[in-house]
Amino acid sequence: MSNTDFVLSIEDLTVSFDGFKAVDNLTMYIDKNELRVVIGPNGAGKTTVLDLICGKTKSTSGSIKFMNKELTKLSEHEIVREGVGRKFQTPSIYENLSVYQNLEVSYPKGRGVFGSLTFKRTAEVEAQVRKVAEEIMLSDLLDLEAALLSHGQKQWLEIGMLLMQDPELLMLDEPVAGMSAKERDQTAELLNKICNNRSVLVIEHDMEFVKKIAHKVTVLHQGKILAEGSMDKVQEDEKVIEVYLGH
Repeated sequence: MSNTDFVLSIEDLTVSFDGFKAVDNLTMYIDKNELRVVIGPNGAGKTTVLDLICGKTKSTSGSIKFMNKELTKLSEHEIVREGVGRKFQTPSIYENLSVYQNLEVSYPKGRGVFGSLTFKRTAEVEAQVRKVAEEIMLSDLLDLEAALLSHGQKQWLEIGMLLMQDPELLMLDEPVAGMSAKERDQTAELLNKICNNRSVLVIEHDMEFVKKIAHKVTVLHQGKILAEGSMDKVQEDEKVIEVYLGH
């Protein structure tokens, strides 16, 4: 398989903070419609990898290609425009707007909150809002003020806000932290659905959840890949067991 077939190709990626290599010569490839989960102990470099992909942190060396386009030279908003969506750990929804309005202002042509006040609701936006609301299980709550949603529903709304932009690659940092067991299961279903037409990269600590979603797992340790493969294969890996039990 040549490089060109991957949605994301990370090669020899390194970032040093004051001589400390947070990510150390990392090479990783993600396929079209793949749901990849990155796991590893604290300080392994997981969030830094997402920061590098979305342009929040600049690499010291190496390459990140998305659909064959080099991202390391682009700004954060240029990377978003290319089709990379990123959800951070803390939800950033507009609490005082309705679920519908949160989705609506996230539509790329909405130009953010202020632009949306002057832009007309078109059939296209309306259709995308309904489609996404269905996916994130909030169809019945479109008129509800976002502040009144449960913690899990707020997380889904934020995923929905990213889906409004129809990204080719969606990155989620610990999406089920603080969720109830039922919400975790529903989130697993949601992620399994949305990777049908995009690639999804998830950082997660909850191993039961990882089992439900991962096509492939990458284990990071001290900024390097320790193991990669199916959850079963990775769990049996001696090095992985040692790292996890040693912490």
